[in-house]
Amino acid sequence: MTSMDTEAKRDEAVEEQEAVAAATTEQATEAEPASAEEAEAAGAADGDAEGAKDEEAAEASDADEDEDEDDYDDTEDSLTYSNGVIEKIVAMATREVPHVLGMKGNLMHFVQEQFGAENLTKGVSVEVTDDNRVIVNISVIIEYGCYAPAIFEDVKERVTQRLVEMTGLEVAGINLRIEDVVTREEYEASRKKFIDSLKHEEAQKAE
Repeated sequence: MTSMDTEAKRDEAVEEQEAVAAATTEQATEAEPASAEEAEAAGAADGDAEGAKDEEAAEASDADEDEDEDDYDDTEDSLTYSNGVIEKIVAMATREVPHVLGMKGNLMHFVQEQFGAENLTKGVSVEVTDDNRVIVNISVIIEYGCYAPAIFEDVKERVTQRLVEMTGLEVAGINLRIEDVVTREEYEASRKKFIDSLKHEEAQKAE
């Protein structure tokens, strides 16, 4: 075999090795995209799983909130007022108005009211409407010589103010009836007479 034949065989061997190497490289290159696609698919699957978990957590949270609301709705807390309480607030507020000398009754009843010997709610009645508002009826004795319509406006303002401040109830209407008019002199005379009778009773008890 000549040297030329030997060199030719070496060249063929080198070419075969290069061809094998090129084929291996090409296969590796073609495999990379598949790996990237698989990685992307795997990432998407993980994302879907996490999204499902978040959705389940959100639904569980909403369920807890709904349950809390149901528990709140099932509570039996309430605030109510007896008619007597409302009537007492109205009567005391009415007495705060200037020139109102007393509630329904005669002058002696009025004087007794001042000393706590009479029912404070005398002359007052209330009605509660279906929509939880209050209608107030008041009968009073006023001072002679004073303008009744002005007293009426003052009574409405004071009674409404006190009821809202103390109960939060809305006043649907106030009806005021003037039962009597009394001069200041008559009031003072009756007051003196009542005080004298109290002193006389105390003196008799002491004996």
